[in-house]
Amino acid sequence: MVFIAQLWHGKRNDHRNGMLASLTNLKFNQNFILQIDTWVKGVTRDLDIVIWIDNVANYDLYRLEKGPPQQTTLNDEDATYILRTMHYIRRMENKIAEMYRMRLINGFCHLYAGQEAVAIGCKVALKDNDNVITAYRCHAFAFLFGGTARSVMAELMGRKTGISKGKGGSMHMYAPQFYGGEGIVGGQVPIGTGLAFAHKYNGTDAVSVSLYGDGASSQGQIYEVWNMAKLWNLPAIYICENNQYAMGTQLHRHSANTKFYTRGDLIPGIKVNGMRVIDVREAITFARDYAIRNGPIILEVDTYRYYGHSMSDPGVGYRTRDEIKSVQSEQDPILLFTKLLVDNGLKTQNETDEIRKEIYKEVDAEAELAKADPWPELTAITEAVYAKPIGQCRFKVPWENI
Repeated sequence: MVFIAQLWHGKRNDHRNGMLASLTNLKFNQNFILQIDTWVKGVTRDLDIVIWIDNVANYDLYRLEKGPPQQTTLNDEDATYILRTMHYIRRMENKIAEMYRMRLINGFCHLYAGQEAVAIGCKVALKDNDNVITAYRCHAFAFLFGGTARSVMAELMGRKTGISKGKGGSMHMYAPQFYGGEGIVGGQVPIGTGLAFAHKYNGTDAVSVSLYGDGASSQGQIYEVWNMAKLWNLPAIYICENNQYAMGTQLHRHSANTKFYTRGDLIPGIKVNGMRVIDVREAITFARDYAIRNGPIILEVDTYRYYGHSMSDPGVGYRTRDEIKSVQSEQDPILLFTKLLVDNGLKTQNETDEIRKEIYKEVDAEAELAKADPWPELTAITEAVYAKPIGQCRFKVPWENI
């Protein structure tokens, strides 16, 4: 029964269609065929249906004889989690943009819409004892490693329920195993390398992942820590999120070598299609195993951001609206993943639509809760600043003079 059910609603819809046609040709009663089809659908809901994905990607390799696999599998549970999470991040970021325009959010704000496949691909490939650090475009990672839309949005509005208690804002969010957004361009990479050193020093079977943008790739401190990471063969994964524009500067205008995965000298590298979440998952899974066994590795993940560099950048002064629309209609990571699931019979189009609607309602509800959350008390001004609670500073109580 399990075999028949998996074959019927397994790798491709044409398996099911072929069997239906065969039963019809054998002159089975149509009501009987309908009952069989309905039964199999019910059975497969309780099975771990797995699809086989051919031709995952053609990875470009540097100093590697073998890269990530060209084939892989995907089960329904993982597919559902990935799809829900990408929709969650997309809706959260779009909602944040809306709240920013309403002046509910102020200050720096860098959105991640369009790059979701990188973050979720990273999350599903890593283990619980691995750690991640990234730059200021960090909302998605804060959510993935323990936050919620409510805690992220509350943080952006400076509320006490924020993931950093309202003190960090857009660029400084933290969660278990996530060492935060970093406001200094490229400044997170040395910290991530230090975390990799800690894993090796403590004998932890774990890796440290440092993400940075193509604009940060020419920062001197990155080359310095690459040298140390290779010298000591640290379990470090360096991921260059190449979203094509360093703020508003195209690749060829700021980099002599635009093959960012080759920049590590003796450190091997892989170029990945960052719009295909399964490609990212497989590349980081491979990189994790490599880093633990051999030392550092660099991934260049080609992706695309839909918003400007920040909310103060309309994002159309250095690229056209047609370019953005073209990516959204042809290469969008959610669109590509949904098509993969539907084409392989793992989900129907109606099922994916329902997931999207459900997630949108959930995020919208969390946004309303975040708006109603309270502000921090003035006494919180010295919390998490000094090792011991402070009552007076220079013989004054700070919050009584505000």
